This record gives sequence, C-alpha cells and structure tokens, in this order.
Amino acid sequence: MSLFGDGLEKAVQKAFTRPAPKNAGPQMRYLVKQLGGTKAVAQMLRVSQRTVERYVKDQIKKPRADLAARLEREVKARWQPQIRAKARARAASTGGIVIDTRARMGYTAPIGSTDQDRIRHLTVALPPTYAARLFEAQEAGASDQQLQEIAAEALKEVYFQDGGRRAGSLEEVRFTDIEHLEFDL
Repeated sequence: MSLFGDGLEKAVQKAFTRPAPKNAGPQMRYLVKQLGGTKAVAQMLRVSQRTVERYVKDQIKKPRADLAARLEREVKARWQPQIRAKARARAASTGGIVIDTRARMGYTAPIGSTDQDRIRHLTVALPPTYAARLFEAQEAGASDQQLQEIAAEALKEVYFQDGGRRAGSLEEVRFTDIEHLEFDL
C-alpha cells in the first residue's frame, strides 16, 4: 500500500465494532474460514500447507516477524467487510472525511500574491464528495500520487478557497514533503 492508501484503511478500521484476532492461531482459523481451506491460506501467506495446519491446531503459537506482519495485514483486510462498507458509504454520502496533515503546501496564483511553499499543519474536514472520490480511487487501485492529487484539490477548495468565498483565482495547490498524514471518518 501507500501513505494515502494506508491512511484511508486505518480510518475505516476505526469503525470496527469488534477487534480483529490478535494471536496467530485465531488469525489462521479466521483466514481458513474466509478462504475455504488451508491450501489457499498457505499460498496467500507463502508458507506450507502443513504450517498453516499447525497454527490452526495451536501446535505453533509464535510466527516469524515477517509472517506475523503478513498474517495481521491479511486478517485486517478481510475483517468486518460490511462494517467497512457502511463506514465508507457514510463518509461518502453524509459524513465526509477529516484529513490531518503536516506537509509543505503552496499554490500557483497570479503575479503579486504570496504563493511561496511552506510547512503547514492542517486539520480540515473534507466534504463527502471528496471522501467518495478518495475511496473510489482507492478501490480502483489508484496510485499514491493520484490520491495525493485528489487530496490537494480538496484542500484547495476547502482550506485555501473556503468553498469559493476567497482566492478565486487560485490555479493549483502543491502538496509535497508530507511529514504526517492521518484520516478520520
């Protein structure tokens, strides 16, 4: 994933009503149930089928660090899909999304304006239309750069132009050198 993709996923995961399994045994059992067998899980995690069976029976309890990371990522990607879908739909229709970022921002504007890039820390509530665009682009497999452009366009409209009340001649917002990025629904 990417900075923006991971941030959007973390925001959606905050909507979970139950915590995902934490230990290797329950995580393996959940994946086996979701994928319909130990062979599919073994192929996905790049381990042997026998290794998966040992985790399911709790014969092995502590996975290697790389396997533990893959296991946790795959479980969280599949955990509570209906809750995940409802959270995305709510953000895209009524709630919107909040972006909290510390990054270098500047803009292209007519001659005579102060458009120099500088580090800004912003916490801005984006309207549902931009939340929908971000989630749709993420679902379509958009790159981090494409998600960053959508976020820059949203910040241009909401923060710099204040919904059309100021800076009407603003052409483009530069959103670079991201130090911190977090989304919330």
